Order: sequence, then C-alpha cells, then structure tokens
Amino acid sequence: MSSNLAHWDVKHLAPAEHPPAEPSSIVRELLPLLPGGAALDLACGTGRNTLFLAGHSRRVIAIDGSRAALKTLEDRGNSARIAVRWAASIEEATRSKRLEIWLVQADLEQTPLPASSFDLILCFQYLQRSLFPVIERALRPGGVLLFETFTTAQLRFNGGPRNPAYLLEPGELRRSFPYLDVLFYRELCAGQGIASLAAQKPKGKN
Repeated sequence: MSSNLAHWDVKHLAPAEHPPAEPSSIVRELLPLLPGGAALDLACGTGRNTLFLAGHSRRVIAIDGSRAALKTLEDRGNSARIAVRWAASIEEATRSKRLEIWLVQADLEQTPLPASSFDLILCFQYLQRSLFPVIERALRPGGVLLFETFTTAQLRFNGGPRNPAYLLEPGELRRSFPYLDVLFYRELCAGQGIASLAAQKPKGKN
C-alpha cells in the first residue's frame, strides 16, 4: 500500500473524520432515472452512496484503497441487513448477479476496470484524470456516470483538497467525457466549490 493510501486508512480510522451517512444529493435526486444492473462506486470511502443504492435494490461493487473505510462500510451494511461480501478483484465481483455489495480493496491508480461491465458508475470527491477514458470504456451502452468533486473554487473556502492536481478547472468536468452524452451539469460556488455531472453512454456505442 502506498503512503497515500496509508494516510487514508489513518483518516478513516478516526470516527470524527467519517463522512456523513447521507448519500450525495445528486444520487438521491436522480435515483428514479438511474439504470438498474451493476453499479460501481469508485473511491467509495465509507460507502454513503453504496449503501443508499444497495438499499434501493441495486447491486454495487465498492472499491477503495483504504481497508479501514471498507470495513466501516461493511459494518454499516451489516447493521442495515444488507449482504456485504469481499472480493479479491473487480473481475471476481462482476461475476456475481446477486443484489448485494461487493467490497474491493485496490489502488485505483494501478487497477484496470473491465470494459463494458457497468450500468452505473459513481465517482465522488475523488479526482484521477487518468481514469476518465477508463470510465467511458467501463460503462455499458446506455450506462450512466455520476461524477462530483471539488473545483479550484474550493480554494476560497475552508476544507477540501488544496493541491490543484486534485481540483477541477472551470468547465473541465463537462469536457472530460467526450464519448458520453451530458444529461445534467452544474458548478456551484456557495460554501464550497464543486462540479457535478450526469452523463450517459450512447446505446449504440461499445
């Protein structure tokens, strides 16, 4: 595990640092429009969006580099009586068809995503630009991407990342998935600077 992933383990082991259990507002608001089938929650953390989707009859593969975060997700899932299992790889998790959560501990900077394997991909508060084309390929035709993270406007506020490498430039997120059709996009600068995107892979495109 890299030193950066070890940092996240330490962070997630501190209860006060756990993110709120409530799902992101865009996931909650768009739920009726989201496709069923296999969902992938990238850099899921302690699983607020994973648990929400699983609680609404979605099969979710949750991947994160922090075992501590995934263990918290497992405990929360067990408390909610949602089936949670561990997989050694994303490929192993995708073979299951049951309505359950699969946990995968992996470094996203070194882990490929199987092509045309997911009907829904979520990426929240995590920015790894090398993943953008990988995400496009990993979606099935008709699949939807929900992406939300901080922009450079966050530097005006407390909290959040300060390194520009982990902050989106204005309009960057909208331009980052050229092979997907944008369904919804917004940038906010009120209390925090964030960009939110919902985009769909055309049904005729692999």
